[in-house]
Amino acid sequence: MQPFLRIFLLCILVLFSLTSVKVNASVAEPAPREEDEHDVMNWLSHEGLHDLKEEKWNAYGQFTYISSWKSAFPALYTNLNGSTNSLLPSAERSYTGTATLYLAVKPWHGTEIYVVPELIAAEPLSGLLGLGGVIQNFELQKNGSKDPRVYLSRAYIRQIFEFGGSRVQLESDPMQLGGAFDSRRLIVTVGNFSILDFFDKNTYSGDLRRQFNNMAFLTYAAYDFAADARGYTIGLLAEYYQDDWAFRVGHILPPADPNQLTLSFKPFTYYGDQIELEHKHFLYGQPGAVRVLGYRNRENMGRWDDAINAYQLNNNLNATTCLGFNYGSENSTAPDLCWARKPNIKMGIGINFEQQLTDDIGLFFRGMYSDGKTEVYSFTSTDQSISLGGLMKGIRWGRGDDLLGIGYAQGWISTEHAKYLNYGGIDGFIGDGRLNQSSEKVVDLFYSLYVYDSLWFTADYQHIENPGYNADRGPVNVYAVRGHFEF
Repeated sequence: MQPFLRIFLLCILVLFSLTSVKVNASVAEPAPREEDEHDVMNWLSHEGLHDLKEEKWNAYGQFTYISSWKSAFPALYTNLNGSTNSLLPSAERSYTGTATLYLAVKPWHGTEIYVVPELIAAEPLSGLLGLGGVIQNFELQKNGSKDPRVYLSRAYIRQIFEFGGSRVQLESDPMQLGGAFDSRRLIVTVGNFSILDFFDKNTYSGDLRRQFNNMAFLTYAAYDFAADARGYTIGLLAEYYQDDWAFRVGHILPPADPNQLTLSFKPFTYYGDQIELEHKHFLYGQPGAVRVLGYRNRENMGRWDDAINAYQLNNNLNATTCLGFNYGSENSTAPDLCWARKPNIKMGIGINFEQQLTDDIGLFFRGMYSDGKTEVYSFTSTDQSISLGGLMKGIRWGRGDDLLGIGYAQGWISTEHAKYLNYGGIDGFIGDGRLNQSSEKVVDLFYSLYVYDSLWFTADYQHIENPGYNADRGPVNVYAVRGHFEF
């Protein structure tokens, strides 16, 4: 049995034990219930041990195990001429397991400190190669190994400055202390975090441990946000809330080398900047939101055309002769980004839309355009992307805690990017040795079954076309089951 699966099953037994203790302790007078994931905190509040409306501290946790199976698919070629980044056409299995503990404390009103240790074990399909923006399991961005590894995913401090308006009650949640604040406020955050903890939020496409499995629905696939190989960074950001409006700006560190764990600690030389404007609204009485996000990275990265030009001027400047950081291609007849890396700028802009239609149905859309001139540095191999879909609660068939979802995502690469791949070059995730260019597409369909107190099991199916933007390969079908519980 895989190591993390043993841990996962043990955690389920522990959760059931905790649930039994909680129920027995509250038989005389049941604790009030809000949402299942808040049961323990609610019980503590009921017993007078914790104030959910004005928290001094909170603690939450989650465990998620995802097992995936890819069926064999047709491919005219695989890793042609020594290129190394193809998705293997044979049937494969993959898994990820994560465990996260969310800890927060408020030493005084307006100041909050968050610490989040995390554990991951993972085995990706084809070594996490061969898919551009539609990587079948969003947890794989955390770069795990088969043996469970523990790391500190987040450790940051937030300072809140209030400027009046109406009072807003923030609910207790992981990475959110419950409390009342002014609707007009400034929040400054500094430390170690994921930029997706604060930017590009979406109710229906963001919490993938209970929603879609595919990474195309985590955020914009073309959003090359600065982060280490696990998706985390160090930086400074500010958020200003003005009633229904919010404005965010962040300055964060990129990795020292593309898609690697070590960050570059040169915040004025290499960095990722982003801004976002958000407006929340009601449309025909139903809540929704629109967000516009722009990013600008300055990193030591290669341009596609520079790599091609270097190889055309001197064929010795290929993948096999590189002495610096490279992705290990064995194709001596292809250009390589190794010979083109220097300080370059990468920019993109995107729009994010969500709208509730009824009490049980919500829709979402994301779309982003990135300039496509330089290599992917931290996220997926995508230059432009869209994703859209909807979620439905199971209220209509008497399963109000179940969730049904369907999503569609499509990604494109730039002309320069495609030309580089067709020459036989590879980037961080893709490169078959040749390219019959086409957009990469995925349909993701899932049903999440509520089993027992904070425990869900999910069946997920994905149909992927043109993996790695290559019409000579695929389509690919991926089947997955997911177990998730939280407390």
